[in-house]
Amino acid sequence: MAHNILDNKMFCVGKAWHEIGQRVDKEVLSAEAIRLSGLDYTLVKKPLFCKADDNESSFEVIADNKMAVYNPYNQKIIGIVSDNKYKIIQNIEAFDFFDNVVKSGEAFYHSAGALGNGEKIWLLAKLPSNMLYFGGHDIVEKYLLLTNTHDGKESLYMYFTPIRVVCQNTLNISLRDKGEGIAIRHSGDIKSKVESARQALGLALDFYTDLEANFKAFADRKLNKDEVEKYFDIVLEIKENADDNSTHKINARETIKSLSENGKGTDISGVKGSLWGAYNAITEYADHYKTVRGNRTDSILFGSSADLKKRAFNEALVLVK
Repeated sequence: MAHNILDNKMFCVGKAWHEIGQRVDKEVLSAEAIRLSGLDYTLVKKPLFCKADDNESSFEVIADNKMAVYNPYNQKIIGIVSDNKYKIIQNIEAFDFFDNVVKSGEAFYHSAGALGNGEKIWLLAKLPSNMLYFGGHDIVEKYLLLTNTHDGKESLYMYFTPIRVVCQNTLNISLRDKGEGIAIRHSGDIKSKVESARQALGLALDFYTDLEANFKAFADRKLNKDEVEKYFDIVLEIKENADDNSTHKINARETIKSLSENGKGTDISGVKGSLWGAYNAITEYADHYKTVRGNRTDSILFGSSADLKKRAFNEALVLVK
């Protein structure tokens, strides 16, 4: 299972995530989070050179307007960016920005780490209060996620992502996809953007109020066998009697059907046979069973697994509206 965590230095509260990283007993403040996650390195921009001829001592700049982002921690180039416009948002700046947006001293970090050679980082903080379903036996915790890249490909983002406790499914319902998240470009002074980000965050807190109502509707909506199978087929994009239904999709459907009957949380009274149970069968498959190319962690948080969960959520909304 390829997680691609930089030196496995991520940390996580409780059980180590997918058996990697180090476990801590409770959420920590930023100084400890930076140390535990191994994100306490400083990146630098360096000019790009190539050999001008066969003389080993002869070099020339190959791009006047391009620079390499260099990670001295592992001596790797992790991105090529513009010389003048691109500003590195250092990891410590990202933590400081997160602290100040959420209000300093109130952001308690649940996990953090870097992917690849350090080109992408994430910080996950737990928010107070939980969403409770089925008599309080099925708990969904509220989190705020910050992601940042150092390869010039994406902005810094902050958005919400809930996690179902019983199976540690990451329910990627990202405000970023709705244009309502907080996005910070790699230019200018990041400190000057704290107040506008704080205001956006305050408005976006309505997200969890709406989401809680949607999840309750999922829990209340009962599905018969035909409805469950139709829901899975729509999410997996399986067409009835179509020649292009791949073996991979068919196998995925069978795994998801099994998880809807015997997966994590199906022993909670009321879950089995509900849209909530069917939706979480897909999220459990996406996080723990789906075959991915390359980095599973990246897929769960940002890639194909996240896309599958987004389709599952959107199609579930159709069934309750």
